[in-house]
Amino acid sequence: MSRIVLASGLAVLAAGVLCLPDAHAQQSGKAETTIVVDGSTTVGPIAKAFAEYFMSEHSNVNITVSESGSGNGAKSLINGACDIADMSRFMKENEFKAAVAKGVMPVAHIVAMDGLPVIVHPSNPIKELTVEQVRGIYAGQITNWQQVGGPNKEIVKISRETNSGTYETFVQLVMKETRIAADTEYVGSNGAARQRVQATPAAIAYAGLGFVDRTVKALRIDGIEPNRATVATGVYPIARPLYMFTNGYPKLGSATHAFVTLYLTAPGQEIIESIGFVPVTNYPTSPQTVSGVEKPNQE
Repeated sequence: MSRIVLASGLAVLAAGVLCLPDAHAQQSGKAETTIVVDGSTTVGPIAKAFAEYFMSEHSNVNITVSESGSGNGAKSLINGACDIADMSRFMKENEFKAAVAKGVMPVAHIVAMDGLPVIVHPSNPIKELTVEQVRGIYAGQITNWQQVGGPNKEIVKISRETNSGTYETFVQLVMKETRIAADTEYVGSNGAARQRVQATPAAIAYAGLGFVDRTVKALRIDGIEPNRATVATGVYPIARPLYMFTNGYPKLGSATHAFVTLYLTAPGQEIIESIGFVPVTNYPTSPQTVSGVEKPNQE
């Protein structure tokens, strides 16, 4: 089945339609526009920060953002329960088929790039692993940190749940054809993975780039630090695009179109950078955040 063409261009057009005639709309008595967003817990912080900024600029638009996971976001879009599906992976072929069967035509908008840092407790002396070693740990072939140069402690493996786009990216890029060991612990969000590592000195986990802070340590993988530069250039080996999917390409001039193309503007880029992800645009930015948007609590 042929894939829907990615809607990641039209920067000039997006910049033009972003300035919705909010004041005029209110004067003319235009009804409030509601946009429902659901899906990935990784893309969720971007969507929430976008919504906060967007609603501050357009008082006639109300945006709700839920984080039920990439797979559930796809289902919500297919079933007409949301206008925008946040996904940290591309839609699967069976999801496209289910969508088309219901008259839904998914269009993908790449809103940012993200790396998947492998994280451990700050007290763990390990500073780097290879992709092969990470695979060995999650496959249950490496069970003690001592086997990779660390302390004599049994490794506690933390993974995202199987419905997560983050999990599927990890399986694709790291595990490949190797199964994850049965004694792996699964958690429901990137924030939960970080919390388990914060509280467990022998733990290992993986999470989105925006979820790494001083409370955990991100390891070098194959000698490469996970950061904005290595993800943007494709050097870091565990990286992926982040998506917002819509049913068809949004009508030009609509609030939905302006929202999903916000990432193409300088304010959108600043928001993405302020959260810790990598924008797909490269506008000059100021050191301050946009309209007071701060890095959200990503628990």
